Amino acid sequence: MVISTEGLPAWLDPVVRLVETVQPRQLSRFLPPQDGAGRQSAVLVLFGEGERGPELLLMERAGSLRSHAGQPSFPGGALDPEDGDPQGEGPLRAALREAQEETGLDPAGVQLFGVLPRLYIPVSGFVVTPVLGWWREPSPVGVVDPAETARVFTVAVADLTHPDNRATAVHPRGHRGPAFLVESALVWGFTAGIIDRLLHYAGWEVPWDRDKQVPLDWRA
Repeated sequence: MVISTEGLPAWLDPVVRLVETVQPRQLSRFLPPQDGAGRQSAVLVLFGEGERGPELLLMERAGSLRSHAGQPSFPGGALDPEDGDPQGEGPLRAALREAQEETGLDPAGVQLFGVLPRLYIPVSGFVVTPVLGWWREPSPVGVVDPAETARVFTVAVADLTHPDNRATAVHPRGHRGPAFLVESALVWGFTAGIIDRLLHYAGWEVPWDRDKQVPLDWRA
């Protein structure tokens, strides 16, 4: 597996710089347990260029899944033994494999250009490596297995940065975090946290009303 920044569009330059400098605690307060606990996994943060400029590929998880059911997310999942070393190329292989299985994308058209620090999702016990990719040669995508995926969609970065589409999600237990109301979906939790930090450290963030709240039982 090769990571390369060669030939990327200029608008991705801030993201490339982010990969080189960001520290784990700048992305999340939840870091992998020091005792090595947690299930190793990876997600593909795939940037493309659509009719409205830069965009990200997202999917909505099936409502029947045991973990994070019904949530919009990046494609991804747990590492398999054949993926290899979790500290090496394993997350790269897993991110592309899971994205292909969940969205049908052709991995041959994806250029991997960076890896973010591993983070932790306490509620499910996953240790997640975000793998960044450029959709150099876009391929058709859609639901491959309805038992895993309810919907596959792209969202323009312009919509993610628009103040009207941003809010603070309020969990019934009181936890608060960034949220995005885009493409008839409420993006929250781990995925929204990564997007929020990417927008912030890439310098793309636009001031928004952090007092605007949405409960997590919201539906479009």
